[in-house]
Amino acid sequence: MKFAYWEDSSVFVTGHTGFKGAWLCLLLARLGARVYGYALQAPENFLFQRANLTSAIENDERGDIRDVEQLAASMQRSGAEVVLHLAAQSVVRESYASPRETFSANVDGTLAVLEAARSVGTVRRVVVVTTDKVYRNEEWQWGYREIDALGGDDPYSASKAAAELATHSFAVSFPRDDFAIATARAGNVIGGGDATPDALIPELFSAYRGGRPASIRRPNATRPWQHVLEPLTGYLALAEHLDASRHDSAWNFGPSAEDGLAVGAVADEIARLWGDDARWIADGNEGPHEAGLLMVDSTKARNELDWAPTLRVRETLAYTVDWEKAVDAGASPRSVTERQIDDYLQTARERSAG
Repeated sequence: MKFAYWEDSSVFVTGHTGFKGAWLCLLLARLGARVYGYALQAPENFLFQRANLTSAIENDERGDIRDVEQLAASMQRSGAEVVLHLAAQSVVRESYASPRETFSANVDGTLAVLEAARSVGTVRRVVVVTTDKVYRNEEWQWGYREIDALGGDDPYSASKAAAELATHSFAVSFPRDDFAIATARAGNVIGGGDATPDALIPELFSAYRGGRPASIRRPNATRPWQHVLEPLTGYLALAEHLDASRHDSAWNFGPSAEDGLAVGAVADEIARLWGDDARWIADGNEGPHEAGLLMVDSTKARNELDWAPTLRVRETLAYTVDWEKAVDAGASPRSVTERQIDDYLQTARERSAG
């Protein structure tokens, strides 16, 4: 990622009020970019609200991404060259409760963003964020590559795989000079301030703060845990390199294979870092189907975008606990987030130079 590329640039972000979106807003702001956000209203306990991020960005607009007319007008006003599409229904269990809404938000919403972006002359690069769960899961012991088959059993995964296919269709069917589209696949991001419903890390902190054992559904499921800043810097690196030669391409952004940990191991490490006799128990009720083993291979991004993860998994967990403890001790969510972004960027510089 070239830090200087983003200085004084205008960037349009959908879903900026979500967990990833809030971190992205502050990351871009720290890089000197002007952020134009478009999203639904965030709940009061989400980081965007807690950190008062409206004051950190150029424009904070509320709207449904499926409203092409409003969306296109908002993009036009921004003058942005880059669109980062993060808005989605992103909770697996919610997708079982509301499958049609999940498909509508994730497929129709993506097509609306692409249609709006293509109609705005200043927009030249669109990164559509999906998930590592777009792959047909074979429970392989190795990472999925971008050329592997798409699939998805649960409605969320299937909707995101469908969004990938819809993006490909749009890219090849409606080309425009000097206009490139790519998809970015990452998942299981963690970090401070996450309030995503039904997510592991918020559930752990809620239990540990309450002095009760956390209840874990799938302690043996292995996930590619990574700090939220890792894929975000990947999305930015992709946007920097996105041109006609990379139009209609897909990219994985995941941790090293050795940084995949079982859910129970993550809970153990966070309990150790938290202290106060924090502990967890197995729920026994695994709920609806979710993947058991899932990793992605990010070799393509390493070789072609010069992107690589900066933090190891235990550093990621330490960052996350540090954020929560600092805020509990009275620090503002925004100041802690900005401190961690600055620390992460400095670490990235040092490790890439070394």
